[in-house]
Amino acid sequence: MTTRKGPDELSEELVRWLEEEDPFGLNEEIKTITFVCKECREEDDVPDFVVGEFRLDKKKGEEVEIQCPNCGGTMIQARNNPK
Repeated sequence: MTTRKGPDELSEELVRWLEEEDPFGLNEEIKTITFVCKECREEDDVPDFVVGEFRLDKKKGEEVEIQCPNCGGTMIQARNNPK
């Protein structure tokens, strides 16, 4: 006869699995691209995969533009970042 696991046992087993395996990629490093606002010069690091999604709608050579979270202006990719 098989015994069923109780909720506490299942929770402990799930926590162990999450700690060992990292199934959602939470421990992976996220690559970012620095963008700078044309208006206020604020810089923001945007995840590479987000920029990639914006590139899907662009023609070859067209620059990705995003909205500045600080002033609402247009941000473009920073070419020569002095940081």
